Amino acid sequence: MNILITSAGSELARNVAGTLAEDHTLRLTELYPVDGVEGTFVQSELGHDESTNELVRGIDTIIHVAEIPLGLLAEADQPNNYAIDYQTRCTYNLLMAASEEGVKHAIYASTLRLFEQHGEDWTVTESWRPRPSVDGFVLSKHLGEFTCREFGREGKLNVTCLRLGNLVTANAAATADPDSMWLEMNDAVSAFQGALESSSPWRIFHIQSEFPGSRFSIGKAKGHLKFDPQFAPSSQ
Repeated sequence: MNILITSAGSELARNVAGTLAEDHTLRLTELYPVDGVEGTFVQSELGHDESTNELVRGIDTIIHVAEIPLGLLAEADQPNNYAIDYQTRCTYNLLMAASEEGVKHAIYASTLRLFEQHGEDWTVTESWRPRPSVDGFVLSKHLGEFTCREFGREGKLNVTCLRLGNLVTANAAATADPDSMWLEMNDAVSAFQGALESSSPWRIFHIQSEFPGSRFSIGKAKGHLKFDPQFAPSSQ
């Protein structure tokens, strides 16, 4: 399978690429030059022009990690507006080019923080309506979901939305205060692997590691994506 992975400079994209490289042909992209990636690298601003069409041409599936480099956010005059612009306009440009070039499937990385204003003792499933805060990251991901959903509903391409918990490595978790929304990095990668094989016009999955006190229901991901989280924090 030919796969495009965005946000190539992020830790998540690097881990996903490292796992998928053996069995797939990878193309990675980022807003700035990135060295040492698995596969071919193409720098792109995800603009509304031919370069974005060229970026996605020949691709079967896009994994849109959609993580903005912290350095670029720090340099922005209005970081929240910058984040919203990236998750909406740039995502729209990417998916529009994908639909024009015959890409079959896009996977969008959203966040379970859309529900952090709900009580922690509630078991939240994908059927619940998000309650996003005005935090720039959370609000931008919420709007990014809307952008993706319209492409799926209009039949332009199949879109899978993975709402991810708070990413952590097993080593970091061993010395950190427990977080009921933890998603261990290897578990996150396995969710993307499962999503590659599960394609429908529009589908949302909640993705977090499973341990005593974990906050979200992941039954749907277990069933449809064969998601089998392995993380077992020693602090729990």
